[in-house]
Amino acid sequence: MKPLLLAVCLLSPCAALYSQQAALQPAWQPTAGHTQVPIWPGTPPNARPAQGPERAETDTDPKNFIAGKPATAIYNVSRPTMTVYSPTGNNTGAAVIVFPGGGYQILAIDLEGTEVCDWLVPRGITCILLKYRVPAPHLTQYWAAYPESPMALEDAQRTIGLVRFHAAEWHIDPHKIGVLGFSAGGHLVAATSVHTVRIYTPVDAADKVSCRPDFAVVKSASGGR
Repeated sequence: MKPLLLAVCLLSPCAALYSQQAALQPAWQPTAGHTQVPIWPGTPPNARPAQGPERAETDTDPKNFIAGKPATAIYNVSRPTMTVYSPTGNNTGAAVIVFPGGGYQILAIDLEGTEVCDWLVPRGITCILLKYRVPAPHLTQYWAAYPESPMALEDAQRTIGLVRFHAAEWHIDPHKIGVLGFSAGGHLVAATSVHTVRIYTPVDAADKVSCRPDFAVVKSASGGR
């Protein structure tokens, strides 16, 4: 069965959400009780020098608040990670890997990442938040990342395989693993749905299982909280 694509994605430059009035922070960390896990055992494929240290910025300008809240962006991700959010009560066995948007330049990590997990997990769905590599070079006005810049797709395929490989350990049905993304993350969802063969050389046993999502959900741009 082909992955179910639930919506059509139009890319938008989410980086425009973040103004000059921003609070600088160290590298992003998930909330207490959750841990980022590197998705590659060593240097990622097609690694590129970072433009600077990874950092998070929270827009503190009230004019840019969404539903009364500031938004946080991550810059210069060169070491991709995933963070697993598991349900503590009812568990449907389904899992959703979340790809934040940001035009392949930043990651809208809360508005299009952690807040999605916060909504899905109480409904019995395991969420895996992927902090994929950015930035990818803007080679066209459409923020196209493939095939010129395969980093994000490599990270996404690797994560799907890791989740399926650890399905029993994480109480996930290996046939109910989907992907969900916003804006550029939605573009990445579409890419994982059609590139069902890995575009990188397998590195371990996790790369021997399918990297094909069982379902896909695409959101065009930033939504309300």
